Amino acid sequence: MKIAIMGSGGVGGYFGARLAQGGADVTFIARGEHLAAMQANGLKVDSAELGNALIKPVQATDTPADIGPVDYVIIAIKLWGTEEIAEAVKPMIGLETTVVSLQNGVESDDILADILGKKHLIGGIAQIASSISEPGVIYHLGTMQRVVIGELDGGLSDRVERLRVALEAGGVVAESSEDIQRTIWDKFVFLVGLSGTTTLVRTTIGPIREDPRMRRFLYDVMNETVQVARAKGVDFPEDYADEKLQFIDGLPFDMTSSMHHDLERNNPLEVAWLSGAVARFGAELGIDTPVNRTIDAALRPYAKHRD
Repeated sequence: MKIAIMGSGGVGGYFGARLAQGGADVTFIARGEHLAAMQANGLKVDSAELGNALIKPVQATDTPADIGPVDYVIIAIKLWGTEEIAEAVKPMIGLETTVVSLQNGVESDDILADILGKKHLIGGIAQIASSISEPGVIYHLGTMQRVVIGELDGGLSDRVERLRVALEAGGVVAESSEDIQRTIWDKFVFLVGLSGTTTLVRTTIGPIREDPRMRRFLYDVMNETVQVARAKGVDFPEDYADEKLQFIDGLPFDMTSSMHHDLERNNPLEVAWLSGAVARFGAELGIDTPVNRTIDAALRPYAKHRD
């Protein structure tokens, strides 16, 4: 199975390495110092709980056209680059190529479908706490490392099952979903809460969930997202934010979000597609989202991207 990983940071680097461990033919698309370190020293996964890995030699390039058609393209880049990346992956798309986005947010699949064609797409989510700790090294915190995939219009398929089996062969918790749209929105509720609070307060999730006022703030962020999702037809119960809060209680105290990491590293932020998207959807649907509007407004000066 030939797989291209478009974006080899915390998400793409980790799951691509595990796929390679499981026997898949994986090529990583990266750039800059991270690419140079991978080419010189291989790609290392630093995971105290689940075991380290070193993929060496590693197939890595900054030119997707050099790879040619593959069986699967896994997209794991930041949301503001989706249109550009969709154009870049075209040389890797053959008649039977399947593309799955493990990006954040709920809008990337529509963008990819417009550029690459919906027939090539399946839906997916990744749940993991990981980041580039230094060029060529992916740091993984805790034990969560889950991927869920499914057909965008619902149901399962051979191409979904083949990728799930390849992920499992590398030790990843991999699942298939007959309702991937609900799964994507489920992650969105959690991620909007995690990213918005950790980035705004500039701390990990532990102090946030333990402080009564911040815990309520976290709940409100997610509850606004739940109400928007319900208005869009997602089958969430009214009190779904309570369930997500209980899930957050089981996360490592030191877990944070990629957006928090980006703020600390002076990188662009995805806030426009997270809390900003909730605020935008709410305005369209007539649902008030004051907490997400506040997060969006407070973080926009640091976003450094074009809307």
